Parts: sequence; C-alpha cells; structure tokens
Amino acid sequence: MHTTPRLRPDLALEAAAGRVAGVDEAGRGPLAGPVVAAAVVFLRAPPADMAALIDDSKKLTPARRDTAFAALRDAARAGLVEFGIGAASATEIGTHNILRATHIAMVRAVARLAALPDLALVDGNQPPRLPCAVRCVVGGDALSLSIAAASILAKVVRDRAMTRLHPRWPGYGFANHVGYATAAHLAALESLGPSPHHRRGFRPVDQAVFRFA
Repeated sequence: MHTTPRLRPDLALEAAAGRVAGVDEAGRGPLAGPVVAAAVVFLRAPPADMAALIDDSKKLTPARRDTAFAALRDAARAGLVEFGIGAASATEIGTHNILRATHIAMVRAVARLAALPDLALVDGNQPPRLPCAVRCVVGGDALSLSIAAASILAKVVRDRAMTRLHPRWPGYGFANHVGYATAAHLAALESLGPSPHHRRGFRPVDQAVFRFA
C-alpha cells in the first residue's frame, strides 16, 4: 500500500510578489497572557536543512520548536531572514476582544520589520488592516514557509513569556499550561480568582471575577 507523502510548507506562495511577509499568531485560545504575532520575510531561500526544521508549530514538539526558533534567529543574524514580533496584552484583549487584539499584534509585528512588505500572507480568513496588501491563507502555516516560521516564532515567544510569569504567580501553573484552560488552570481560577494577566471577556475568567468580587 502506497501512502502519499505529507506536503510541507514551501515558498511557492511567496513567489507571487517581491517582498512577502508571512504573518501568524499564537495564543488566541488561552485564558491568560498576551496574544503574540510574528511577521517573517525570507530574504533568500533557506538552506534545505533549515527549511526541513520549519513546519506548522502545532505539528512540532516543544523541543523541535525551540530548535527551529534558534535556527531562525541565527538566520536573521546572518541576513537570510527578517522578522518582527508584536503582542497585545490581556488588558487589550479584554478591551477590544480577541480577534481585534490579534490584529493589533499582527500590525505591531509587521511594523517591526525593517521595511514594509509588498504583500502579507496572513494565516486564517480574517484580514488585519495592515499598511500593505494582504492575502489570507486558510491553513497557511501548513502551506507557506514564511507563515510556518511566523507560527514558530510567535508560539515560542509566547510560551517563554508565560513561563516567565510562573515564579510571580506560581499558584496558577502558567509554566505548565501557558494559559490554556486545563483542568488544573480552571481549578486554580476557582480557588485563587483571576490574576492581572487573566483575560476579561473569557467566560471562566469572568465567572471567577464575579465569585471574588
């Protein structure tokens, strides 16, 4: 029985314009912490061994994400790739809603590139209002190498930010679940109430706010 090899992200979509950035986010679903976005421009096609490290961040183990993150950082230092990171805080998420806050983070990520891209390939189907042309790509982190790279950078940066919160708020277990609604996290909210890093507007957090008011 023959199986079809799984396709990996490549630079075919990026070939549509001159300077193309892949844009993706991490952290739309958690109950706590920021949403983080990354914008990635490959200035040259990466070496095959580096490209082999890059895939949709959800398909990679934490160790493989860290390896790919380090490779992207080193490639940026070598002038092969350029990236920008942006975030929107839990307070901004509560003020604007998660979709709007995600778009704010994407705008900030693109603004941190050395120059505006001609085109931004954005994962998903909701276009942010960027100062350049935008093309939404559903499932883009499995198709576009620059979007996949952005997904890795955003995920690693966000997870590390949540891990740094853990010593200050040890009761919530942020280093273990990075803000997602695990049973342990929900139990901590039940017993401790929300921290300043929890997102208002998310039902379990709002319920905890009501109980501790």
